[in-house]
Amino acid sequence: MNMRINRGWIGVTALALALGLHGCGGGGENSTTTASQIVVNSPAAIAQVSADNYEQNVNGLITGATLKRWKDDWAAERAKLGLTGKLVILQSTAGPAGSEYVKPNGTNVFTYLSPSSDWTQVRTNGVIETIQMVPDGASMDALLKKFNIDPRNDMIVAAMGTGSAPNAMGQGRIWYALRYWGVDKKNLALLNGGNQWINGNGMAAGDFVATASTAPGTGTTSIKSLNVDNTQLQATLDDMLRILPGSDTNEKGDGVFIWDARSVGQYSAGEMTEKGEQGCASAFCAPANPNNYMWSFQNGGSRQGHPNGTLQLQYTLLLDGTKGFAYRSKAELASLLAGGTNADGVGFVGSDYQLVGTGNAYQEGDTIYTYCETTFRAMITGVASAVILGKPTRFYDGAMVEWNSLSHLQDKNGDYILPANSPWRTDLKSFSRPATSAALINARTITNAYASNANAIVSADKAYKTGEAATGGGGGGGGGAPTNPCGG
Repeated sequence: MNMRINRGWIGVTALALALGLHGCGGGGENSTTTASQIVVNSPAAIAQVSADNYEQNVNGLITGATLKRWKDDWAAERAKLGLTGKLVILQSTAGPAGSEYVKPNGTNVFTYLSPSSDWTQVRTNGVIETIQMVPDGASMDALLKKFNIDPRNDMIVAAMGTGSAPNAMGQGRIWYALRYWGVDKKNLALLNGGNQWINGNGMAAGDFVATASTAPGTGTTSIKSLNVDNTQLQATLDDMLRILPGSDTNEKGDGVFIWDARSVGQYSAGEMTEKGEQGCASAFCAPANPNNYMWSFQNGGSRQGHPNGTLQLQYTLLLDGTKGFAYRSKAELASLLAGGTNADGVGFVGSDYQLVGTGNAYQEGDTIYTYCETTFRAMITGVASAVILGKPTRFYDGAMVEWNSLSHLQDKNGDYILPANSPWRTDLKSFSRPATSAALINARTITNAYASNANAIVSADKAYKTGEAATGGGGGGGGGAPTNPCGG
């Protein structure tokens, strides 16, 4: 497996960024404070640990049998959970014929179709405009109104509908947006497995109907009513630059674990492939032509690769396709996170494309930073780590579509995406290979190549809750050092 291509393709002067290493500590979750005393939760406080047997969970990852029990007698079941509101099921898609929608009762149980596009938005972090970010406050309030959700008293279940890897991602985006905006873990669940699996494993044909509930558009509750700040679920561009080591080596003991949820082919920019990728039939394969690597690119990117110090484990290993793309057992997930392998011999690899081995991946106490291309695939890795295994987890929501854009490379219009002296050049903190032609590189919308920070999204979201003017919005300036990612 050892192979490496010369990476000295960028002939530029390195820019010094004063970036430190850190981890994010613990703390408790508190959603009972007044609006003027919003509690800022750490990633450790936001995480939750699943029962070893998912059947025992009453929030987080739940089974079809649990949801059936709830929906069949919600008035009694909600009292056991300390809730007083409705049971609201949000399906990313319809299920297959005969299992389209979990059956509502039209009184206190409702099932709505809510595709993943509901839960993302194009936003700017102050440096660059990025696709598919967490929705802003007004958009979240519009969703609460549309589905008549009271996030303080209802139980909200994010479901796939048809079980598939993309729908597991969509289910994760629902969970992430609601949790980020302060919905308490006791009010939020993810249904494990698609409807085609749930029908026969916890539910039966009579538990499904052909049409979803009609969204009433009558909700009156705002996310401003949630006096909790969970914005540390999102790792900003500032945060990512700060936590990266100086070289492309995972540093155990620094309190940080950076997880690339994509394939080895994308992680390596085509220098290595894994089983199921580019015809690879074994655990890992050297590419037939390592100079033909554009197949690993997405979204008209300027380059491909990964941030320094990242380890890679593809998200697909966490799901069981034979069970409606349900999450694998807690024990299996814990083994993989620690550096173990699956039955095919696939596990975490580092920058040398070698398996890191058991005990050499996640270190207890680390905060996990996970990403993919657009933080859809990373929803699955993040749910596994934050909702099942209870590890402090942050999502780099801008992800590689943002990271790989921030380069001093020309796009197809002949324009440099970033000037050579921009402090936001991530190509200086990465292993990467450039596109083979500028004609293949899509133009990007740069907000401010010299922004003082890249925290505009989190700053705006904090301000939406408090009604105060946003600060730290990434305005003009000399490009100061990124701020503390564990700060308020």
